[in-house]
Amino acid sequence: MALAAPAPALTIAPIGDGDVADVIVLWQRCGLTRPWNDPAADIALARKGANAAVLVGRDNCGIVASVLVGHDGHRGWVYYLAVDPDHRHKGYGRVIMGAAEDWLRTRGITKLQLMVRADNSQVQAFYQSLGYLEQERIVFARWLDGREPTP
Repeated sequence: MALAAPAPALTIAPIGDGDVADVIVLWQRCGLTRPWNDPAADIALARKGANAAVLVGRDNCGIVASVLVGHDGHRGWVYYLAVDPDHRHKGYGRVIMGAAEDWLRTRGITKLQLMVRADNSQVQAFYQSLGYLEQERIVFARWLDGREPTP
Protein backbone atom coordinates (compact mmCIF):
# COMPACT_ATOMS: atom_id res chain seq x y z
CA MET A 1 0.00 0.00 0.00
CA ALA A 2 1.45 3.35 -1.08
CA LEU A 3 1.49 6.16 1.43
CA ALA A 4 0.06 9.55 0.47
CA ALA A 5 2.68 12.21 -0.17
CA PRO A 6 2.94 14.78 2.64
CA ALA A 7 1.37 18.15 2.02
CA PRO A 8 3.90 20.74 0.83
CA ALA A 9 5.15 23.19 3.44
CA LEU A 10 3.18 26.29 2.54
CA THR A 11 1.86 28.76 5.09
CA ILE A 12 -1.40 30.40 3.99
CA ALA A 13 -2.56 33.79 5.32
CA PRO A 14 -4.54 36.81 4.13
CA ILE A 15 -2.51 39.37 2.22
CA GLY A 16 -0.94 42.10 4.32
CA ASP A 17 -0.25 45.70 3.36
CA GLY A 18 3.43 44.92 2.81
CA ASP A 19 2.58 41.98 0.51
CA VAL A 20 0.69 43.86 -2.21
CA ALA A 21 3.67 44.77 -4.40
CA ASP A 22 5.08 41.22 -4.17
CA VAL A 23 1.72 39.68 -5.11
CA ILE A 24 1.40 41.98 -8.13
CA VAL A 25 4.89 40.95 -9.27
CA LEU A 26 3.88 37.28 -8.81
CA TRP A 27 0.73 37.81 -10.91
CA GLN A 28 2.81 39.50 -13.61
CA ARG A 29 5.39 36.66 -13.60
CA CYS A 30 2.52 34.21 -14.05
CA GLY A 31 0.96 36.18 -16.95
CA LEU A 32 -2.28 36.87 -15.07
CA THR A 33 -2.49 40.63 -15.44
CA ARG A 34 -4.19 42.37 -18.33
CA PRO A 35 -3.93 46.03 -19.41
CA TRP A 36 -7.61 46.66 -18.66
CA ASN A 37 -7.43 45.31 -15.07
CA ASP A 38 -5.40 47.18 -12.48
CA PRO A 39 -4.13 44.46 -10.12
CA ALA A 40 -3.64 46.92 -7.23
CA ALA A 41 -7.25 48.05 -7.59
CA ASP A 42 -8.43 44.40 -7.73
CA ILE A 43 -6.54 43.65 -4.51
CA ALA A 44 -7.89 46.78 -2.79
CA LEU A 45 -11.46 45.93 -3.79
CA ALA A 46 -11.13 42.35 -2.52
CA ARG A 47 -9.74 43.58 0.80
CA LYS A 48 -12.49 46.18 1.23
CA GLY A 49 -15.36 43.88 2.12
CA ALA A 50 -16.15 40.65 3.91
CA ASN A 51 -17.08 38.72 0.74
CA ALA A 52 -13.57 38.45 -0.71
CA ALA A 53 -9.96 37.95 0.27
CA VAL A 54 -6.53 37.60 -1.25
CA LEU A 55 -4.68 34.66 0.28
CA VAL A 56 -0.93 34.26 -0.02
CA GLY A 57 1.16 31.15 0.34
CA ARG A 58 4.67 31.39 1.75
CA ASP A 59 7.44 28.86 1.89
CA ASN A 60 11.01 29.43 3.06
CA CYS A 61 11.59 31.62 -0.04
CA GLY A 62 8.73 34.07 0.67
CA ILE A 63 5.46 34.50 -1.23
CA VAL A 64 5.26 31.77 -3.87
CA ALA A 65 1.49 31.43 -4.35
CA SER A 66 -1.69 33.48 -4.16
CA VAL A 67 -5.37 33.42 -4.93
CA LEU A 68 -8.19 35.97 -4.91
CA VAL A 69 -11.33 34.29 -3.61
CA GLY A 70 -14.80 35.71 -3.11
CA HIS A 71 -18.49 35.04 -3.25
CA ASP A 72 -21.71 36.72 -4.26
CA GLY A 73 -23.77 35.06 -1.52
CA HIS A 74 -24.61 32.13 -3.78
CA ARG A 75 -21.47 31.05 -5.64
CA GLY A 76 -17.80 31.28 -4.88
CA TRP A 77 -15.34 32.57 -7.43
CA VAL A 78 -11.58 32.25 -7.76
CA TYR A 79 -9.32 34.64 -9.64
CA TYR A 80 -5.58 35.19 -9.92
CA LEU A 81 -4.56 31.71 -8.76
CA ALA A 82 -0.79 31.94 -9.07
CA VAL A 83 2.24 29.82 -8.28
CA ASP A 84 5.64 31.31 -8.94
CA PRO A 85 7.08 29.66 -12.08
CA ASP A 86 10.26 28.77 -10.16
CA HIS A 87 8.21 26.88 -7.55
CA ARG A 88 5.78 24.90 -9.69
CA HIS A 89 5.30 21.13 -9.49
CA LYS A 90 5.64 21.14 -5.70
CA GLY A 91 1.90 20.90 -4.98
CA TYR A 92 1.56 24.58 -4.11
CA GLY A 93 -1.27 25.13 -6.60
CA ARG A 94 -3.27 22.36 -4.99
CA VAL A 95 -2.59 23.78 -1.50
CA ILE A 96 -3.54 27.40 -2.32
CA MET A 97 -6.67 26.22 -4.16
CA GLY A 98 -7.60 24.12 -1.13
CA ALA A 99 -7.23 27.22 1.03
CA ALA A 100 -9.62 29.12 -1.28
CA GLU A 101 -12.13 26.25 -1.08
CA ASP A 102 -11.85 26.20 2.73
CA TRP A 103 -12.34 29.98 2.87
CA LEU A 104 -15.61 29.56 0.97
CA ARG A 105 -16.77 26.54 3.01
CA THR A 106 -16.38 28.48 6.27
CA ARG A 107 -18.78 31.07 4.83
CA GLY A 108 -21.42 28.50 3.84
CA ILE A 109 -20.67 28.68 0.10
CA THR A 110 -20.95 25.21 -1.45
CA LYS A 111 -20.28 25.87 -5.15
CA LEU A 112 -17.11 27.33 -6.60
CA GLN A 113 -16.77 28.57 -10.16
CA LEU A 114 -13.86 29.98 -12.09
CA MET A 115 -13.06 31.05 -15.60
CA VAL A 116 -10.12 29.88 -17.71
CA ARG A 117 -9.26 31.28 -21.11
CA ALA A 118 -10.11 28.81 -23.88
CA ASP A 119 -6.51 28.64 -25.15
CA ASN A 120 -4.99 27.89 -21.73
CA SER A 121 -4.94 24.09 -21.86
CA GLN A 122 -2.28 23.76 -19.15
CA VAL A 123 -4.45 25.54 -16.58
CA GLN A 124 -7.52 23.62 -17.74
CA ALA A 125 -5.64 20.38 -17.08
CA PHE A 126 -4.66 21.61 -13.60
CA TYR A 127 -8.27 22.29 -12.60
CA GLN A 128 -9.43 19.00 -14.10
CA SER A 129 -6.79 17.22 -11.98
CA LEU A 130 -8.46 18.78 -8.91
CA GLY A 131 -11.88 17.44 -9.94
CA TYR A 132 -13.30 20.56 -11.57
CA LEU A 133 -15.51 19.97 -14.58
CA GLU A 134 -16.06 22.19 -17.59
CA GLN A 135 -19.54 23.73 -17.57
CA GLU A 136 -21.65 24.47 -20.63
CA ARG A 137 -22.03 28.22 -20.17
CA ILE A 138 -21.56 31.39 -22.14
CA VAL A 139 -20.13 34.33 -20.24
CA PHE A 140 -21.46 37.80 -21.01
CA ALA A 141 -19.72 40.95 -19.83
CA ARG A 142 -20.12 44.71 -19.95
CA TRP A 143 -17.99 47.49 -18.49
CA LEU A 144 -20.24 49.67 -16.33
CA ASP A 145 -17.83 52.60 -16.47
CA GLY A 146 -18.25 53.05 -20.24
CA ARG A 147 -15.05 51.34 -21.39
CA GLU A 148 -14.97 49.54 -24.71
CA PRO A 149 -15.34 45.74 -24.62
CA THR A 150 -12.15 43.78 -23.95
CA PRO A 151 -11.12 40.40 -25.38
